[in-house]
Amino acid sequence: MRRDPLFYKLFQQSPELLFDLLGERPNNAAGYRFDSVAVKEPKFEIDGVFLPPEGDEPGVVFFCEVQMQKDEELYERLFSESALYFYRNSARFSDWQAVIIYPSRAAEQSKLHPHRSLLNGNQVHRVYLNEAGEIDSLPIAVGAMVLTIVKENEAPEAARDLIARTEQAGFTLEKRRDIIDIVTSIMVYKLKNASRAEVKAMLGLDLTEEPRAIREAKAEGKEEGILSVVMRQLTYRLGQMLPEEMRSHLASLSLPELEDLSEALLDFTSLADLQSWLEER
Repeated sequence: MRRDPLFYKLFQQSPELLFDLLGERPNNAAGYRFDSVAVKEPKFEIDGVFLPPEGDEPGVVFFCEVQMQKDEELYERLFSESALYFYRNSARFSDWQAVIIYPSRAAEQSKLHPHRSLLNGNQVHRVYLNEAGEIDSLPIAVGAMVLTIVKENEAPEAARDLIARTEQAGFTLEKRRDIIDIVTSIMVYKLKNASRAEVKAMLGLDLTEEPRAIREAKAEGKEEGILSVVMRQLTYRLGQMLPEEMRSHLASLSLPELEDLSEALLDFTSLADLQSWLEER
């Protein structure tokens, strides 16, 4: 299950979620934004970075890594890249911290001794989702993170409970839709043989509701921009630019077909999935 995009989508929607996980909030937590940053010479990109609000005083930058499988060189890479980025931008920040999110302790790399000073201090925070607590007792967004590791047969009930809690929490309609989008995507990943429509039915959701990106495009009076929205969704979802032939094919789709695709693409994991969808039509 590819969980990273789901976690990063959660962080983009609500950067403050990082501090819910840590159980400690800086005074300027509401001003943080989640982004990716590039460092040149050597060139590399750090996907998960929480940047403090710009102001008179330098703030703390947080580097976040979602690690669902064991990587025996994770800490070597994460700490060296984080320290180098901090060095290149030291005038902007007063400090750096790192947060690593694991499904359990078993996913952590074996070689810890060389990093003992960082790991045993207060600069690096390790979060083990299976130790976070029961979903029904956690903040809703944190519960959505823990949902990714819940057993398949227990996940539907947990997902329905999270959705029900969004109604009770007094969220805005848009905030509630954001959480429902995430919970639905998680369940689609977990229930590999179920379509998104089947998952929505299982969760008691409205099957006729338009995908969020389409709603936004129409709300802004930019119905002609729906193709552009779908193109961006596909590029982000598949992690690569679409071949010209596919782009041309997409440009020939009708509005209802584009709306269908904006929903279907949430289940795609490769260009082959997109190709199959196009061939069916």
